[in-house]
Amino acid sequence: MTKPLSSLRSIFFFSAATLALYGCAGSGAKVDYEDIETKRERKDAHLGKLFGSDTLVFGESATPKEKSGIGVSAYLWRATLDTLSFMPLSMVDPFGGVILTDWYSPANAPQERLKVDVRILTKDLRSDGLKVSVFRQKMVAGQWVTETVSEETQKELEEAILRRARALKSHQIH
Repeated sequence: MTKPLSSLRSIFFFSAATLALYGCAGSGAKVDYEDIETKRERKDAHLGKLFGSDTLVFGESATPKEKSGIGVSAYLWRATLDTLSFMPLSMVDPFGGVILTDWYSPANAPQERLKVDVRILTKDLRSDGLKVSVFRQKMVAGQWVTETVSEETQKELEEAILRRARALKSHQIH
């Protein structure tokens, strides 16, 4: 009788161990490992992304007021394009903040032509964040001759761009 009791005892302990292990398995809830934040993800959480959330990291992300796809002030950029819209554009670089126009001859002065070079130097809407250069040529004896443009003319164009940028910003706020 000791033999059957021994085997009964073995079955009992085996069953108890199986139930104990099954109890340790938990409630069957599955863990979603995608939602677990890693140490590196926590460290890099303050960094921005180039093409979305799952791509390369290139520095701090923009504050909400500065969010745009360009590397310079969106207000200065749009204001410059609006102000120079009557002139043909030669080169436009939104990441470097450069806008170059081609030569433009006004209808009332066909013997004169102008070219404008605008460089936006900052992401903020500031008066010192803009550099405007105006070039002027006059037709003399069939040749275009470069003439100096007054500093005042360049400042007036700069002020026109800044006024437009301020108007764009105040329109967006309201």
